[in-house]
Amino acid sequence: MKYYLIAGEASGDLHASNLIKALSNTDSKASFRAMGGDLMQASGAVLDFHYKHISFMGFFEVIKHLFKIKKRLSSCKADILSFNPEALILIDFSGFNLRIAQWAKKAGFLVHYYIAPQVWASRPKRVERIKEYVDHLYVTLPFEPDFYAKHHYKVTFVGHPLLDALSETLMSPELFKSTYALDDRPIIALLPGSRSQEIKRILPSMLAAASSFKEYQIIIAGAPSQEAATYAPYTKEGVHVLFGATQDLVKNAYMAVVTSGTAALETALLHTPQVVCYKTSPLTYALAKRLVNLSYISLVNLILDAPCVTELIQEECTPAQITKALKRLENRPYRERMLEHYEKLEKMLGQKGASNRTAEAIYENTLFAHKQASGLPG
Repeated sequence: MKYYLIAGEASGDLHASNLIKALSNTDSKASFRAMGGDLMQASGAVLDFHYKHISFMGFFEVIKHLFKIKKRLSSCKADILSFNPEALILIDFSGFNLRIAQWAKKAGFLVHYYIAPQVWASRPKRVERIKEYVDHLYVTLPFEPDFYAKHHYKVTFVGHPLLDALSETLMSPELFKSTYALDDRPIIALLPGSRSQEIKRILPSMLAAASSFKEYQIIIAGAPSQEAATYAPYTKEGVHVLFGATQDLVKNAYMAVVTSGTAALETALLHTPQVVCYKTSPLTYALAKRLVNLSYISLVNLILDAPCVTELIQEECTPAQITKALKRLENRPYRERMLEHYEKLEKMLGQKGASNRTAEAIYENTLFAHKQASGLPG
């Protein structure tokens, strides 16, 4: 069968690439076309467009680039029509993908959505749009099935794909340091996000805080969607940037400062104590405060429903506050409590195999839908 996938950021590219591999194993005749990233392309998808050209963060940034986004929506629709897939698979990236879902459903395509929009965080009325335009929703967070059940919508819980994405062959501390010509000091890992806006807003504060810990070496995780030049203003003497080795970096770090998002959850699953930061434009933050009704911002704390990791948001995301939070991470009892929370979190996320379970469900649901459309028995 033909599958068209849409992902709009680094985490979506990762999870979509693993889904493509799983679908290839499930469906021997599968072919893929996509809007996505390098990992999806490496897994076998023909890219119509790379997500990095429309990866914008925040309300103001989206409005500023609205013409470019609308143009991409139109060209994406045209590409879907030309490819004419049996299944359209949307991965996260809700602002763009819910608009595609609305159009695609009316155009007669079967719409699958993997990694659900975070409607539980804000604008719960969007559930009605999902119910109307999404044929099958595959959720990854343990509290989501109950949330959708309250809205009379049946979803499929597949577990979290990060459990599949964690490498089983991570480097030892000795090999990691020798491979990247590092010294023997413990590591502070900085994960400033994948979007250029995030990096510009958050990395300077991260770096200023980490630089006060002279007994550590500082390493920045380079995002796959960014060029080395993006980090050049921040790589003063003694600061390294590593591309393509984020999991090895995080696993071998003594502590990490992480921009809120999938990376914070990944850091928890790699059992590295962390501080979570988030900073956006003042306008975007003011609007978000009106719309979002959550006790926490990080997925770690949200899933646990407890303050496991320190969250430094907006005006609290300063060098002084990050430094204070990092000093707490040097306290052994504090670290041990966080690691105990991490163990609980991992159990809550379900078993490995989310990509395979999702691929099998998409394949079976698509087959069933097309048999029904053809008048054949299911």
